Amino acid sequence: MSASRPISKLLVANRGEIARRIFAACRGMGIATAAVYSEPDAEAPFVADADEAVALGGTTAAESYLRADAVVAAAEAVGADAVHPGYGFLAENAAFARAVEAARLVWIGPPPAAIEAMGSKVRAREMMERAGVPVLPGAELADGADPEAEAERIGYPLLVKASAGGGGKGMRTVADPAGLGAAVESARREAAAAFGDDSVFLERLLERSRHVEVQVLADTDGNTVSLGERECSIQRRHQKVIEEAPSPAVDLDLRDRMGEAAIAAAEAVGYVGAGTVEFLLAPDGQFFFLEMNTRLQVEHPVTEMVTGLDLVRLQLLVASGVELPAETHAVEPIGHAIEARLYAEDVAAGFLPQAGRIEGFSFGRCAPGGRYAEFAVADPTGGAASLRVDSGVAPGTVVSPHYDPMLAKVIVWAPTRIEATGLLASALVGAEVTGLVTNRDLLVRVLREPDFLGGETDTGFLERHDGLDEPLLDAEGERLHAAAAALAAIDTGRAGPLGFAPAGWRNNPSAPQRRAFVGVAGELVVDYEIRRGRLLIAVNGDPLQDPILHRSTDIGPRRRSVDLEVAGIRRRYEVEASAEHSGRHVVSPLGHSTLGEVPRYPSAAEAEAEGALVAPMPGKVIRVAVDQGAELGAGDVVAVLEAMKMEHELVATVAGTLTELRVAEGDQVESGAILGVIDGHA
Repeated sequence: MSASRPISKLLVANRGEIARRIFAACRGMGIATAAVYSEPDAEAPFVADADEAVALGGTTAAESYLRADAVVAAAEAVGADAVHPGYGFLAENAAFARAVEAARLVWIGPPPAAIEAMGSKVRAREMMERAGVPVLPGAELADGADPEAEAERIGYPLLVKASAGGGGKGMRTVADPAGLGAAVESARREAAAAFGDDSVFLERLLERSRHVEVQVLADTDGNTVSLGERECSIQRRHQKVIEEAPSPAVDLDLRDRMGEAAIAAAEAVGYVGAGTVEFLLAPDGQFFFLEMNTRLQVEHPVTEMVTGLDLVRLQLLVASGVELPAETHAVEPIGHAIEARLYAEDVAAGFLPQAGRIEGFSFGRCAPGGRYAEFAVADPTGGAASLRVDSGVAPGTVVSPHYDPMLAKVIVWAPTRIEATGLLASALVGAEVTGLVTNRDLLVRVLREPDFLGGETDTGFLERHDGLDEPLLDAEGERLHAAAAALAAIDTGRAGPLGFAPAGWRNNPSAPQRRAFVGVAGELVVDYEIRRGRLLIAVNGDPLQDPILHRSTDIGPRRRSVDLEVAGIRRRYEVEASAEHSGRHVVSPLGHSTLGEVPRYPSAAEAEAEGALVAPMPGKVIRVAVDQGAELGAGDVVAVLEAMKMEHELVATVAGTLTELRVAEGDQVESGAILGVIDGHA
């Protein structure tokens, strides 16, 4: 039995949700914690979660979290006796592992030699072949190698892959010999830029394959176990976005065979700790080694949720010299768990990362049966569905452009896959996530896609299914959200100015009240009144059918609940006033939207200029379509404003001459600012 080395204080060499996840496990074990942080992360939630924190300085990862010497110095300064690297950054850096051990600190991870062995995909393939683990046909393109001859031997289609690194960088698909030369050169350039190593190799492309990985765990006494598989086929740009356990394509026999192969892979490199062996699973049931991740995986929660095991706790126990506990042997999954990675990114713009401030962030009210926790490992034997959120942000958190834009991992466990899928989609739709554009709608559309529900997934799923990048909320839904946002001004629980009726009530005919918003489809003008107890409401002049306002009440700071029935369908809309701009966030069973509010009353300057072009909300001028002095017709586009990650055309309200143009491309403007003045033709 290995010598025990208890851990009393742990420094986490990482940030965001994984740092918070590790801190949560430490609290349950009585281990003190320390964080390191960069300048943009000084006020991040993970820093507050730690008992102590050390500033690394710098803004980018290279200036902070990738500084191995600074991280080790921080651990020594706080008196830590162990370092956990999380994932990413230095987690698979053998030199960093050696530096930690040289400082006489406990390294929470595999031996540096194992990291090195699996760090080169070419060397890893060779080791796996010797260990009897199935690998795809491939060839290293060393100096003097003939790419054409090797490709002919392997067969098309194939992949050109970087030997170092991952995440889809340095990877190219080649369908036939004509594209091989350019693909090799392009992959070499990208690999050199990303990893400092331009080595590449060729590998047969396994079409319509699934990405299935096996969680392994090994202690220092030579015990290695498999904790089952995870399906990770839903990917964008070779990066996972939805993961689940167990895989819908894996039966008991295949699970055993993949588990045995994963254990053989781990034992071949003398692995210790938690690791993941990744495979490609062919439609005919054959599987092939892809790579081994010598660290904790982002998607580890789904394994925890179907086994009831805390993988971070087990990492810490193994690193302390404790033998794997009995419950880690002969593990079988119970129920089903699915995880969705919620990113701050604009899917329609090619998954463009977003940066800015998170306004609202809450999932608790979406939990099935009220079972909700952050970072908690559920007991699957209880039988009740549960929601778990591993998050690195909170309301007010600023998402930096310098790091990965993942906001949270949202995980649901349920007795069956169909229940887990439905509950996760429902939780994502109903959650309060405002302030930034996210990939939420994409995740929900995937979870509700018939092929996904039927378990028919592979790594090309997103590319083959059209419409997954479209917003959940259609134009009619946005009209209803605008109506609810306007009706939030009515408080049915209190009397209005007359003392006996809510605001908006009218006994005699008069002009209706008006509120105007700007949404994805453009301006939404809402006219409404309550006449003799009956609600009359129209959006852009089109009356809503048989509207009934059942209730409009406060439910929190800047937040109201609007119970509105239209065309015989009653829904509850939650309307929140934005803290960052003049606008409303609206969530309903139809989806979610952010609506900019146009000022109700013109400013004095606007009143003086009948043809004034007014900014409906704060934003950035990204295009000026005309020059000062231009002759315009009513409806002509004058400028385009980017606000809330959407583009809004500002058009001439009257025909005439643009006598004043007060902005240029790139200018930031406030809500109500006059961007130009049109002298209307008589």
